[in-house]
Amino acid sequence: MAETLIVSDLNVMMGKPVVRGTRITVELILEKLAAGETVAQIIEAHPRLTEEAIRQAMAFAARAIRADVVYPVTSSVS
Repeated sequence: MAETLIVSDLNVMMGKPVVRGTRITVELILEKLAAGETVAQIIEAHPRLTEEAIRQAMAFAARAIRADVVYPVTSSVS
């Protein structure tokens, strides 16, 4: 099993999940990917990240929303 790179500590970024040894949140990684940045661009901007860390951040997010929770999504239908 691969080393877990996503951790949470109440003393780091108010407990948000981060890449171990950094203050780079899973949230930031997902926002950058959603904005169209490539993995290479994210790593260039944050050299302490690796492709594996970004993959683990995405996997963490997928597991987090897998719970039986209804997320309200607003529609922009005119």
